[in-house]
Amino acid sequence: MYIKRTVEKAILAAGQSFPCVVVYGPRQVGKSTTIDHLFGDKYKKVTLDDGEDRALAVNNPKLFLESYGWPVVIDEIQKAPKLLDEIKKIIDEQRLVWMKNGEERQLMYILTGSNRFELQESISDSLAGRCGVIDMSSFTFAEKNSYNAPLFDPEISEIKKRENDGRKYIGKKEIFEEIFKGGIPDICTGISERDIYFKSYVNTYIERDVMKLIEASSEFQFRNFISVVALRTAQELHYDQIANTVGIDVRTCKRWISILQTSGIIYLLQPYMSNVSNRIIKSPKLYFMDTGLCAYLCKWPNAEMLESCAMNGAFFETYVVSEIIKNFYAYNKDPKESLFYYRDIDQKEIDLVYVNAGDIYPIEVKKGIAPTKPTKNFDVLSKYKLNIKPGLIIDNCDHIRPINEKAYTFPIYLL
Repeated sequence: MYIKRTVEKAILAAGQSFPCVVVYGPRQVGKSTTIDHLFGDKYKKVTLDDGEDRALAVNNPKLFLESYGWPVVIDEIQKAPKLLDEIKKIIDEQRLVWMKNGEERQLMYILTGSNRFELQESISDSLAGRCGVIDMSSFTFAEKNSYNAPLFDPEISEIKKRENDGRKYIGKKEIFEEIFKGGIPDICTGISERDIYFKSYVNTYIERDVMKLIEASSEFQFRNFISVVALRTAQELHYDQIANTVGIDVRTCKRWISILQTSGIIYLLQPYMSNVSNRIIKSPKLYFMDTGLCAYLCKWPNAEMLESCAMNGAFFETYVVSEIIKNFYAYNKDPKESLFYYRDIDQKEIDLVYVNAGDIYPIEVKKGIAPTKPTKNFDVLSKYKLNIKPGLIIDNCDHIRPINEKAYTFPIYLL
């Protein structure tokens, strides 16, 4: 059974604006399934996982593209990057034909890739101005439950609309079951058993994607590294601490973090800074994009132990932040333009800061219900001379309600 994805509209919109669409995302988040659902009855499809097709694409990209023509979907495009220069030539030639004949342009190529680290520079060089780029992530809670998922906006008038879309409240136990399971489609749909799947997933990711980018002798260290990083989800990123724990130098640690970030495994949330203060912590915070994978790497055996462990707050926060970021990606929005965190050397912290034009919204994430003094640090934002709007306290409550003039409670199940 196909589960509708919020990102479908963004993909179709990109296809109306560009002759080529590139869909990025980590392995097994549903890229091929979604593209096949949208275009499968109209477009030919070729996957470069096929050895013969890959060999032709690598050795004779021009003949490969002549053989398949267009419109065509090319899966795992990173395995034959030389195709991109040929695609550029064909698009430019066809643009002249459309212009000469007064015809509307069409969507010629849909490219999917699971290794953005290898591809992004080639895409920028070869297809700049010719392609729309879409980031795709694993399922959100809303998608898994077939709920409407509007673009996240902390304005209270927008937030209140979510209470009327038929969602059912779920308690803390159910939330941690969601966190433990994660959003990988094969696990969520019951096709694969969770632990067996994640073991294979990690092996495939390291063997097919990572080993091309690191020394062969470093495989064991990288496996240890990714688990050490998982244990630091929802924490400030300190390269020296991770490097010392794993036994690598800081330069290698930075490169490996970049691999995880570019391939969509982690997200680095930047601090909100301004010239008005030099007392702001400048390190980003690190979040895993799929909490199920993170819990597997941390070796938590079940949702009950995850809920009661010392990391439960970090996993709850990771779940909230990743849900919001995945929502941004689904609407083809860059979260780096709006979403930050705040922490200064006086230990005053705000989990999330949403900035929109001249407005700023403080957001706290609390795993319990009715936390004490949740808005105590909101006033630190006044130094930025922006309009501080009523913020949100995202927790496990059952309804949106005002706490004081500074914030409203916001149930996590409405994300």
